[in-house]
Amino acid sequence: MQPLWYRNAVIYQVDVAFFLDSNGDGWGDLRGVTERLEHIRGLGASCIWLLPFYQSPYRDGGYDVTDHLAVDPRFGDIADFAILLNKAESLGLRVIVDLVPQHTSDEHRWFQEARHDPKSPYRDYYVWSDEPLDTGLEPVFPTVEDSVWTWDEEAQRFYRHMFYGFEPDLELGNPRVREEIRRIMAFWLRMGVSGFRIDAVPYMVERARAADRRDDGYWLLAELREHASLHHPEAVLLGEVDVPADVYPDYFGAGDRISMVIDFWTNNHTFLALAREQSEPLARALDRRPAPPPRAQYATFLRNHDELDLERLAESERNEVLDRFAPEDDMRAYDRGIRRRLAPMLDGDTRRVAMAHALLMSLPGAPVLLYGDEIGMGEDLSRPERKAVRTVMQWTDGRNAGFSLAADDQLAAPAISDGPFGYEKVNVAQQSQQRDSLLSLVGNLVRSRLGAEEIGAERCEVLETGAPSVLCLCHEAEGRHLVTAVNLSDEEVTCELSDDRLTGLTDVLSDREYPAPDDKPTKFVVGGYGYRWLRRRDEPFSDTLHPDQG
Repeated sequence: MQPLWYRNAVIYQVDVAFFLDSNGDGWGDLRGVTERLEHIRGLGASCIWLLPFYQSPYRDGGYDVTDHLAVDPRFGDIADFAILLNKAESLGLRVIVDLVPQHTSDEHRWFQEARHDPKSPYRDYYVWSDEPLDTGLEPVFPTVEDSVWTWDEEAQRFYRHMFYGFEPDLELGNPRVREEIRRIMAFWLRMGVSGFRIDAVPYMVERARAADRRDDGYWLLAELREHASLHHPEAVLLGEVDVPADVYPDYFGAGDRISMVIDFWTNNHTFLALAREQSEPLARALDRRPAPPPRAQYATFLRNHDELDLERLAESERNEVLDRFAPEDDMRAYDRGIRRRLAPMLDGDTRRVAMAHALLMSLPGAPVLLYGDEIGMGEDLSRPERKAVRTVMQWTDGRNAGFSLAADDQLAAPAISDGPFGYEKVNVAQQSQQRDSLLSLVGNLVRSRLGAEEIGAERCEVLETGAPSVLCLCHEAEGRHLVTAVNLSDEEVTCELSDDRLTGLTDVLSDREYPAPDDKPTKFVVGGYGYRWLRRRDEPFSDTLHPDQG
């Protein structure tokens, strides 16, 4: 059977508002994304994930939706989206979009009608109560919201909101609400998207469980998967599922619920490993992570558009990561995470940032890249909460980083101009001309990852090397073996493998030139913050690239 495309995809995450402004109004837009699709494809990505571009007051980065079927005018119109899809297809890029079915904006027509008229069918679209019920649920943003309940004067009732007070929760137990969601999915699938990243999945399951205890509420995910598959057999449902690792199987089901789980568990332990410069936390996390069903996959990542949420770590471990990567209070968010981008956390060291990407590309699953991380962009801590990492893409060293010709006070976010991560020092144009730039290194890693189908196959084993700083994995598919070794420390080390299957190894990717590995026993060197991918000489090669190629 032909492998599913998303098991071996590399996904590039785009925030439309901050990517490229095509019309000079200060906001990134769909035409701007279309103009830069070659950059994404040239990097090697095979899929783009577009953050919300729907009609919205934009108080929560577009996740406060007022019309799920309309493009917000600041981003263009539906014709612009169709043009983007057509060009993406011509470049071999799939497109997935955000689906936000857990809540709406309080300005949504449904909520306004629900407030005005207790007999309106929309009243039952939301979660209401005469008193603020204690269900044990805490606000997602505990330092911002005191409660999940807010009193509405017009409705004369409390409404529930797990997120901000202006984002009332939808009652997903209501069949009419679920029909609305299916209509939204069908619309975008008919447009040509390849699936959805689904926001806040555990809270959706909670509402389904409250309405119908069948399958502990996971019936909702099976219902969404079935509907998506009817319109597009290979449609992906990429779920935001920040739960303990042992609960992941509930979200996968037998491969008939969520297609891909965004793996916060492994992400948290990746940063613990980076903080300690020791591989043990990550090796332990991979060992405890359940294998996905045959038609499912994990999505791995380093950073995304939110805070680096560290809730999957023990308190002492979380404090280690916070102390190492967010030593100042304004670098932290919600008493649990970090509101910084990757490059500043790793001190702007190109070797370390490239090493982190090599680590990401070697993890079993499909990697997700946040826009701008391929060039090492920084954060803007003057912006509130999670907005610190949502800054404009730095294309050139010209005005507004080449993002927009608008006046500074019209920009969706100010361009970062000062310090080591300012756009005069960090930009696409400059790094495109440098063979040893972060952009070149990350691009080589991404393209190599696409050729290394063994990593997407999920048959992965942690190998002992005698070097505590090295995460060494053996990936296997169809009789081929790929060994990936990443050194999390700045000290050169020698790795020794005892597995008799892994002899006669040769490099297919490395951060620099190395002497050939020794045999019997197999030994090889990995430099400080270095990485090597190796295969057996007597096994067939796929399309992985050598560092001196492409």
